[in-house]
Amino acid sequence: MSAGGSTGVVLVALGCNLAIAAAKFAAYTMTGSSAMLSEAIHSFIDTSNQALLLHGIKRSKRPADAKHPFGYSMELYFWSFIVAILLFSLGSGVAIYEGVEKLVHPHAIDDAYINYIVLGIAILLESVSTYKALSEFNAHRGDEGLVTALRSSKDPALFAIVLEDLAALAGLTVALAGVFAADKLGLPQADGIASIFIGFILAAVAAFMSIEIRSLIVGEAASPAVRGGLVSLIKHEAGAGKPIRVINEIRTMHLGPGDVLVAASVDFQDDETAASVEATTARLERAIKAKYPQVRQLFIEVQDAAEHAAIARQRGDASAIDELGQSSQVLSSQVLGVETEAHGNKPTARGDSRPKFQSSALVTPAQLVPTSVVENPPALSAAVTRDPPTAGKSASLSQAATSGRAALENGQTVDITQPGSRSGATSSVSPTAMPAPSPRSPPSSLSRKEKKRNKKGKR
Repeated sequence: MSAGGSTGVVLVALGCNLAIAAAKFAAYTMTGSSAMLSEAIHSFIDTSNQALLLHGIKRSKRPADAKHPFGYSMELYFWSFIVAILLFSLGSGVAIYEGVEKLVHPHAIDDAYINYIVLGIAILLESVSTYKALSEFNAHRGDEGLVTALRSSKDPALFAIVLEDLAALAGLTVALAGVFAADKLGLPQADGIASIFIGFILAAVAAFMSIEIRSLIVGEAASPAVRGGLVSLIKHEAGAGKPIRVINEIRTMHLGPGDVLVAASVDFQDDETAASVEATTARLERAIKAKYPQVRQLFIEVQDAAEHAAIARQRGDASAIDELGQSSQVLSSQVLGVETEAHGNKPTARGDSRPKFQSSALVTPAQLVPTSVVENPPALSAAVTRDPPTAGKSASLSQAATSGRAALENGQTVDITQPGSRSGATSSVSPTAMPAPSPRSPPSSLSRKEKKRNKKGKR
């Protein structure tokens, strides 16, 4: 919904409600009707609300700056929420209070014909405002029902005016019935009952607005039609022979009625160059913004599909679920199904259909560990410290050192290839080359007294 359309609707409602509020207050001072006072307060609150909505629309159009890099579009949501609070606290609260006061202290209505005239004029003006608001609203809601369209609308300025105008027409009808019952049927309490009903109507509208605007402030996704269109556009670049292999996820959020943020995560083919990735993202940005002008911010993340899923599981959030309710694995399978058929490979457990290559050469521990490491195991630790290996290499080195020592202790000769030698020279290590351990005398079992006795005998 365009901001210009919303502004026009708000201006029409502002003018009508200002005139209605002045007429209702004048009628209340002459007749003393509680229902008329409730309607006058209602119209005054509506006028104030429309002024706040105009203020919010103006502030939301400010350009982005360093402090607010995504702009000020969400400020309209804030001021719309203030409107809902005022409608509930002032409009509904005062109307119910006046109705209860009239029930406790009922009195007849003076010059009731003035109320009829003012209520008739108010219904006429509110009808003009409601027609304008509904015309603008119906131009955008399509085939959706009224309630469904109100709940899915992203323009609080427009649906607030629609709700307020409908509530105003309902309130005027109730006020007219209350004045008629008090005037013609001699039931002064009917005027108070009408005021209480008006308060309940305003409370219901304020509650509905608060719930819907709160959802917008928290962050609502774009409509299903827009989200589906985004998926379709990105899928045009995915599949066999195309740059994108897998669509990990697509997320959207409304920053304002005409300001949508889109973040997409995709996995490109491994053989794509940086230039190809840049060209693909540029094509996607042009296509998306041409079809959906409300998409002002678009971010495309390049990430491996398996890594993306692992991070999502680690976070424990719904990152792996796109906004259409589909798992990223479903999106991946739709793309990989074509790729698998083209390559003739079955997808692996990770959902990757690309061929997997394994080395047929077997590396033995003797080809990894130099002679000095086998002869002097502490050298292994020093070598690992100087050049930190991977976990697999560290395990291989440790296993080789253990095997070498065991072979030497059993009297076997170990041939070891020097990894640093370009010619592939080997060295032989035999048990005879190892220094023999120095003999150690057995521990003495003599007691201290026997040692002293022997010393005295020698002397």
